[in-house]
Amino acid sequence: MSDLPSEYHRRLPYGERVSAEPLLGGPFFPFEGDVQVVPLAEPVVPEPPRRGEDGGDDCPTCVEPERDVIWSDDQWLLKAFEPSGLPMVALLLPREHYRLDNLPPELTATLGPMIQRVANAIRRIDGVGRTHFNRWGDGSEHFHLWFLARPLGMMQLRGAMIAAWDDMLPKIPTEEFTTNVRTVAAALSEG
Repeated sequence: MSDLPSEYHRRLPYGERVSAEPLLGGPFFPFEGDVQVVPLAEPVVPEPPRRGEDGGDDCPTCVEPERDVIWSDDQWLLKAFEPSGLPMVALLLPREHYRLDNLPPELTATLGPMIQRVANAIRRIDGVGRTHFNRWGDGSEHFHLWFLARPLGMMQLRGAMIAAWDDMLPKIPTEEFTTNVRTVAAALSEG
């Protein structure tokens, strides 16, 4: 265990199950009862390459830049892949392959306004209360932000577990997905 990268890593209980107790009964945790956490796996160091990194699979956005795009301008792409449990799950990416740490200043300056525009466009979908956005970048090196539409009044979908709810809720019908995509694309085209 002494070859682990930091003191943080060395004190974790690898191979053991940590307790889900701190989450149980929380207002946003979607599970109750006997929740069993998988044993904590040891770190993989060095980490395997992500898509788009040297040694990893090709970057899917760079290979097929227009695939699943519902709106774009000269700097940004907005993608929506398929119907899911939420009214909309979308991905905002720069056209060019950048990571967050090497995003050019002129592009970084447009990121805040783009987040606001996309969030507002998604809120135009009938029955959407709020738009959550998150950055999970462990699958692909190409910088991207996730946008998740929280249905109006569904308060237990607030917070970080909205992505888990998206996986568990029944998928919306394809026709509804298409309408939602058109609503978002039209709202973004107005700007």
